Amino acid sequence: MADIFTVTAPLLLRLPDTTLCVIAEIFRHPQGLLYFDLYWDRQPGAESIHLLDGEIHGEGPWKAGGCVITLLGCHGSHPEQAAEYAAWQSYVAQRGSEFPSRERIEALAREHGALPET
Repeated sequence: MADIFTVTAPLLLRLPDTTLCVIAEIFRHPQGLLYFDLYWDRQPGAESIHLLDGEIHGEGPWKAGGCVITLLGCHGSHPEQAAEYAAWQSYVAQRGSEFPSRERIEALAREHGALPET
């Protein structure tokens, strides 16, 4: 597949306890990768921005920090998470200019140690 940081399709994270999370934003980090939860803009950063510590392996699926990351909805799987992502897209669209800009998102990621590509 591709480098995880160049994929434009939505990504699904499976945590070691098998919990599934849809990733809203993903960034390179010196220790692994940094990701934002859906609705991250409504929650304090400590609760909605996470570091996966560890080397990233694979070309899809990817592995990092004991987690597995795949494309969301690959082969029609995970309809619940696909619906969550669709609701997120609608939320972002409805917020329009009130939603944080790309520059603000990248600045927030840098505040958490990420290395956003510019």
